[in-house]
Amino acid sequence: MDKFEVSTSLAAPPEIVYRAWLDSAQHAAFVGAQAEIEEGVGGEFRLWDGYITGRTLALDPPRRIVQAWRTTEFPDGSPDSQIEVRLEPEAGGTQITLVHTGIPAGQGPQYEEGWKENYFDPMKEYFSGKT
Repeated sequence: MDKFEVSTSLAAPPEIVYRAWLDSAQHAAFVGAQAEIEEGVGGEFRLWDGYITGRTLALDPPRRIVQAWRTTEFPDGSPDSQIEVRLEPEAGGTQITLVHTGIPAGQGPQYEEGWKENYFDPMKEYFSGKT
């Protein structure tokens, strides 16, 4: 199993980033792709036209989100991976750290790049000026 941790700074407070991650319309707006997210622990989500699916495992507003996560590229029968999104206040906004564990062997590097290119980069633009 692969795992990694990535982080960046966003120009918005943790409360705003937290709410946006869990809101279908805002999530879709910051990644530029379809997002369907059910509220609360146990709520399921479907992102990027069904390429990513999972469910919310734990919430600690506005500091932490834990989700079971998988893509259509996971081998048949493989368990879900897990993401933990940590949001820490910092001067001018939020430090977001994403810890991704339980990834099928050999797939970690592609997902690490995917988080940077498809989430962190567009999130920086989306949240600029949302203080």
